[in-house]
Amino acid sequence: MIYVPCDSLDPYYNFALEEHLALSGKIDFPALFMFWRTDPTIMIGRFQNTMEEINHNYIEKNNIQVVRRNSGGGAIYTDPGIWQFSFIVKDYERDKIDFKGFVDPIIKALKKIGVNAELTGRNDLLADGKKICGNAQFMKSKSMVHHGSILFDANIDNMTSGLRVSEEKIKSKGVKSISSRVANISDCINSQLTVDEFRSIMLDELLDEDYKVYHLTEEDKSSIKHLYDSKFNTWDWNYGKSPKFTIFKSKRYAGGKIEFNLNIEDGIIKDCKLYGDFFSLKNVGILEEGLVGIKYRKNELKQRLDELDAGSYIHSTGSDDLLDCLID
Repeated sequence: MIYVPCDSLDPYYNFALEEHLALSGKIDFPALFMFWRTDPTIMIGRFQNTMEEINHNYIEKNNIQVVRRNSGGGAIYTDPGIWQFSFIVKDYERDKIDFKGFVDPIIKALKKIGVNAELTGRNDLLADGKKICGNAQFMKSKSMVHHGSILFDANIDNMTSGLRVSEEKIKSKGVKSISSRVANISDCINSQLTVDEFRSIMLDELLDEDYKVYHLTEEDKSSIKHLYDSKFNTWDWNYGKSPKFTIFKSKRYAGGKIEFNLNIEDGIIKDCKLYGDFFSLKNVGILEEGLVGIKYRKNELKQRLDELDAGSYIHSTGSDDLLDCLID
C-alpha cells in the first residue's frame, strides 16, 4: 500500500487530490490510502439536491463550506474533529456495492482503542447502537474509491443545525433526531486521546508494514489545481443548475431515497432528473436521458425501464421500485 499524506483542511482540495490519485496513470500502485480532515464542511452526496439538504442561513452564518463528493449516499457534516479516510484501488472489478472488505480494517483498528464497532445497514459503523462512521464509494475510470468519515470529536451542534435531514429518514432509522443517532468516539473510550493521537493510532493499524509514502510531483499538483478550479470549487458542481420541474415523486427503498423530478408536456416526459441518497452502480445520467420522450403512463414506463435494465443502475433498488416511485 502507498500512503499519501494530506495535511490540507480544504475540502475542495482534498477531493481534487482524491480524484487525481484515482485517475492518474503515472502513479504505479495497486492501492493508495489517505487519512485527512476538513474545516467545517457539509459534504453532499453525488445525486442529492444541495438546497434540500442544507440549512443555508446557518451554514453562511457559521462559515460552513459545502462540497459535493463523487460518491452517492447522504449529506454529512465534517470538521477537524472528524477523520476522513480514502482507499483507492486500481483495476478494481465491481459488479455490486460491497463495503465489508474496506471497513473491516477500520473496525479492527477501532477495537484497538476499545471501540466495538460493527457494520450495519447500508454503510454505517455503529458502536453501542450509535453511528460513529459513515461510508461511501464510487468508481472513477478503473479505480475504486472507498471513503469514510470517522466521528472522533465532532461539533454535534453544527452537524444537527447545518443539515436538513428529512423526518422520513429519521423515522427509517428508528430514532428521534440526528443527535440521538450519532456518537463521538472520544465519548466512547476511557482514555483521553487527542485528535492527533487518534490519527497516529489509526495509521499504525491501517498501514502495512512495508507501506511507502508518495510525495506529490509538480505535475500532480498542476492536475489537482485544475480539478480544484474547474470542478470542486465551483457553484455548478456543488449546487448545480436545475430546470423547473412539474412533477415530484419520492420514496425510500432498501437502497435509499429515490426522487424523480419530471417535466411533463402533453403526457410526454421532456426532462428527468434523479435525486437521492442512493449509491449508483452505473451512470444514472443514462437512465435520466432514457426516460425523456416516453409517455408518462405505467405500461410505457415499465417497458422503457426494462429496456434500460434500470435495476442495474442503483444499489438494492430494482426496476419495479423505480416504476413504483414514478407512478404512485
